[in-house]
Amino acid sequence: MDQKEFKNITFEAKEGKAFLTINRPPLNILNIATMEEMNEALKSLAGNTDVKVLVISGSGEKGFSAGVDVSEHTKDKVEKMLQVFHDIFRNLDKLDQVTVAAAKGLTLGGGCEVALFCDLIFAADNLKIGQPEIKLSAVAPVALLILPKLVGLKKASEILLTGKVMDAAEADQIGLVNKVVPLASFDSELEHFIQPFIEMSLVGIKHTKKGIKLGLETPFIAGLDKIEKAYIEELMASEDAHEGLKAFLEKRKPIWKNR
Repeated sequence: MDQKEFKNITFEAKEGKAFLTINRPPLNILNIATMEEMNEALKSLAGNTDVKVLVISGSGEKGFSAGVDVSEHTKDKVEKMLQVFHDIFRNLDKLDQVTVAAAKGLTLGGGCEVALFCDLIFAADNLKIGQPEIKLSAVAPVALLILPKLVGLKKASEILLTGKVMDAAEADQIGLVNKVVPLASFDSELEHFIQPFIEMSLVGIKHTKKGIKLGLETPFIAGLDKIEKAYIEELMASEDAHEGLKAFLEKRKPIWKNR
């Protein structure tokens, strides 16, 4: 098990799973120091072939994160705050691992953006999620870019222009979250939810994520050409692609090397 001591987060990796927990209860507000620690932890996962899934959560039951510290939006700090905050997404974007936001309670503003940017959102039934920035005459840059792709233009416009906060049921209804479970059984059901990823090859995960991203950002034919090239030149050059096919034909469980 790999574990490092931080002041504002906890971070550990074991048995193919990494857990990054924002540890500033009760609402896990993201100040610059916390976000710097998050970036350090995320950078340590880049190129890591032992970890297949990263779970990001908030300490306690009241909030995944209620957002970035408003006191650090001041003129003298805002530039550094935005740079450090946006580095979270730059670092997440580099990861081959499946990223899961395990969200309980208040998931607002910058906290909502972190959750939205993860591959999947696993939510407790006490979830309250939204982007209330407009109520402060501010905007949510990451949400502006990705929310229309997640829930469509009209619903994204409603969320961003009203600053509304949704409960778990509405978030589930519009496809913003992948699963909602009772708060009382959250931890045990989370373990069950992430277990399938541990059984996958990291090579397959990496190329699937790459293709999904390509599909969102590229016209179909151009994207198809790129995926076809990557399939032949990168995926089929990997050991795990051949092991998966061989194991299927031999009717046995594959032994992944994650390369």
